[in-house]
Amino acid sequence: MKLKVYADRMSQPSRAVIIFCKVNGLDFEEIEVRLAKREQYSPEFKEINPMAKVPAIIDGRLKLFESHAILIYLACAFPGVADHWYPNDLSKRARIHSVLDWHHSNLRFGAAKFVLNKKLAPALGLPLNPEAAAEAEKILSSSLSKIESFWLKGSGRFLVGSNQPSIADISLVCEIMELELLDEEDRTRLLGPHKKVQEWIESTRRATRPHFDEVHKVLFKVKENLQKRQLLGTGASSGTATSHKTSLHSKI
Repeated sequence: MKLKVYADRMSQPSRAVIIFCKVNGLDFEEIEVRLAKREQYSPEFKEINPMAKVPAIIDGRLKLFESHAILIYLACAFPGVADHWYPNDLSKRARIHSVLDWHHSNLRFGAAKFVLNKKLAPALGLPLNPEAAAEAEKILSSSLSKIESFWLKGSGRFLVGSNQPSIADISLVCEIMELELLDEEDRTRLLGPHKKVQEWIESTRRATRPHFDEVHKVLFKVKENLQKRQLLGTGASSGTATSHKTSLHSKI
């Protein structure tokens, strides 16, 4: 049976899994689970992932969720995946695991919470929360500083001193790409001080092209819609703005 990947490309972890599959030439079927339409809560999907989150996969009899677990499984289970993605060397694997474990309670927590409360919430029918955004920004800024000073320490272009990308690079870079939804002023303030992080993002992008750019197209489409919605909010009638909000909501 063909590998099935259940995903929404607006989900940072979903993008990481899809890009990994494409870069490594895995034969898979991408099945969209639209988060904005709450399809993750359908009984059919909860049979695959009772936690009601994407991504998830089915490979034969195996049903698996949590993006890091999925990436590790795919790197080990499919022949032809280059060793640098998840090396056989146990010490290198351990360092990759340390980055992935750190990611969830630091970078992911800060980035996702900041983008939601600074920019994305109104498009989801939620109010902006400046206090939550300020709290998340502190975590995000600290996380970017730690990537710059610690995880990118050494001469390698990628995390933990490697000269080639691993599953950790693709996971963390997809997380940071969510900042593209922000206004340029906010994005520059956050990423501007971290030149090494910017170089690493570009290195990961180049190493996974053209798939990186193709999978991230949805992000830039939503950014465009958010900008249009912002303009409508300042000059359009409430009826038009409401109509546009519905249109945007269908795309995320």
